[in-house]
Amino acid sequence: MEDVISNIYQLLFFIGIVFVPVACFGNFEYLFFGCKKKKIRNIIWLLTPIVGLFDTFNCLWLCEVQVTKLWSEQLYNNQTHQPLWLGGIVTLGVIFAVGIAGAVILVATDVNKVPPLVTVLCIAAMYLTLAISLAWSVQVIRSLDGMLIMLCHILPGNLVMIAITIIKEKIKQWNGAEHHADNEFGKNTFIKRLNLILMKSEKWPIYAAVLMLPLLGVIVAILVLFGQEPDAVIKVWTETSDWTLSQKVGPQNIYYDEHYLCTVAAGGHRKIVKPLRMGERHGHKVIVNRQLMIANAFENVLEEKTPKMHRLIRNFYDKYGFPIADYIRTNKVACDITYIVMKPLEWLFLIVLYLVDVNPENRIAVQYMPSKN
Repeated sequence: MEDVISNIYQLLFFIGIVFVPVACFGNFEYLFFGCKKKKIRNIIWLLTPIVGLFDTFNCLWLCEVQVTKLWSEQLYNNQTHQPLWLGGIVTLGVIFAVGIAGAVILVATDVNKVPPLVTVLCIAAMYLTLAISLAWSVQVIRSLDGMLIMLCHILPGNLVMIAITIIKEKIKQWNGAEHHADNEFGKNTFIKRLNLILMKSEKWPIYAAVLMLPLLGVIVAILVLFGQEPDAVIKVWTETSDWTLSQKVGPQNIYYDEHYLCTVAAGGHRKIVKPLRMGERHGHKVIVNRQLMIANAFENVLEEKTPKMHRLIRNFYDKYGFPIADYIRTNKVACDITYIVMKPLEWLFLIVLYLVDVNPENRIAVQYMPSKN
């Protein structure tokens, strides 16, 4: 089953790599030079948000962004907290989907056969999706670098080109008709007058901007009835840390290294692994306990007294210790079990230290001490 999922993922990844340049070039061409083969264009437009979201997720994964980790949770090494607060992701997703639906309606219908109010509301819905895309671009620009920033901006850029193309096309379509019958605008006096005001298609983008906030208010009000927070559309950006619009400050990352005893000291339950203090390893902060300090002191003795044996043991440790560290890294119980299993070796290391070192406790105490600048 895992192989099947892996193969599907690789296929989607390959499709994404091929599709992105095709979509970017195609959407640019449609915007400035028009399109004759609209069926192919519509397929590209339909796939753009789907593939774009998939590629964005891949980009975050490559950057070690932990999309399920709240700002308050402890992270390790180069990991980054979620860029969007999951408590508001439903609200954000619905607003995004409403904008996509507005675009689909516009593409699928002839604007001359529907009241102008419907067209303007669809444009306003697209504006909401573009607003989310803009906020996303601002959110990630501070925390990602170079090519990764560009990858996360591909989807917003393409959505902007698609939206402008649709609006231009619909204004042209409306102006190309010789006559628009007033009786098509319904019997309600207010709605009829509103539609008559919206007859000038050149002002549709402005009217849509005015209606965008009322439309957002209606969507939020409906979502509140289903249990969403009324300010979720704001908190989805601000209830985060590490990002441009973040209003929270998460805990400083702990450096795990590949040393599995470092993993045990940092990842196990405090009452069992008994962390003592913060230390430093390879220029990064790590949590240390006595077991870790004893093991490292023992390694120092081996390196001093028997360098050849130390190299053999180090090579063995590098081969088998790293996979163990990777396995137990996010499992507190596994860290606890590893700590207990290592106890006999810890005692053996301590005995050796007391036999060969004049001041064994001094050697133990200085392990992983922060370097002085």
